[in-house]
Parts: sequence; C-alpha cells; structure tokens
Amino acid sequence: MVGSVPRVDAATGSHHTEEDDMARYLLLKHYRGAPAAVNDVPMDQWTPEEVAAHMQYMQDFADRLEGTGEFVDGQALSPEGSWVRSDGPGRPPVTDGPFAETKDLIAGWMVIDVEDHERALTLAAELSAAPGAGGEPIHEWLEVRPFLTAPPTVTE
Repeated sequence: MVGSVPRVDAATGSHHTEEDDMARYLLLKHYRGAPAAVNDVPMDQWTPEEVAAHMQYMQDFADRLEGTGEFVDGQALSPEGSWVRSDGPGRPPVTDGPFAETKDLIAGWMVIDVEDHERALTLAAELSAAPGAGGEPIHEWLEVRPFLTAPPTVTE
C-alpha cells in the first residue's frame, strides 16, 4: 500500500512494512465444479449486452479495488488450452486430455491483497453479485484461497 511505514520486528530484528501484514487471496471463478449459482444460466447463453454488463461490473470492481490498493491482478480465461509435460530433452508431449480440464472449470480469477480473511470474504461476496442473464446478479460461488506465505511445516 502507498505510504507504508517501515518498522522492526522485535522478535526477529527484520525490517518490514505494514504492507507485509496484508494477506493475498485468490478469488477463483468457476464454470462448473462449484454449487450452482442462483442465476444459473451459462454465459454462452447470455446476450451480448448481458456479457458486456458483466464484464463492466468486473472492471468497475477491479478499478475500485485498485483505488484502495487491494487489487493485485485479475483475468478472464479463454476456453482454449493444452496440457504440457516435460519428458526430458526434446519436444514435450501436448494433449487435450484425458485430464480434468481447467478450461472447462475455471472462468477467471482475481488476486487481492487485503487486511484479513474477513475482508477477502466480503469482497468475494460482492464479486459474486456480478450481473448475469437478464441483468440479475449471478450470486455465484467463488473459491477464496489464501496464498501460501511460508513453506508448510511437518510435525511429528
């Protein structure tokens, strides 16, 4: 965030800013695989005006969060895609299956940098209300995932 004040952690002696205390979350929009949205009409059945209204809502939401310093990045995803694997030297194999395909599951994502988990949930709920068919809110389920900030620890 702009204007962060550096401070020293008393326990470690390391320098960091208030910005370091922010938490990054992934807001993941699904095509399917989540519970059905209230306004459950697939986007490929929307009118061009409904798609435009939805996209404008998403842009306005991102612009507002950019203004508060909470927006990191976000993208809608194209339905095209491939699976690639390295088998060592040479050209990697490329296939369109038979894997569970994220292109069939994930519509897009947004990364936010917020003060706490509650703020992430509040913003996800707001994003869930983007308009869909008939201009009515979708009320879709969004997956809210925190970024891993430290390697997991193993306890015995």
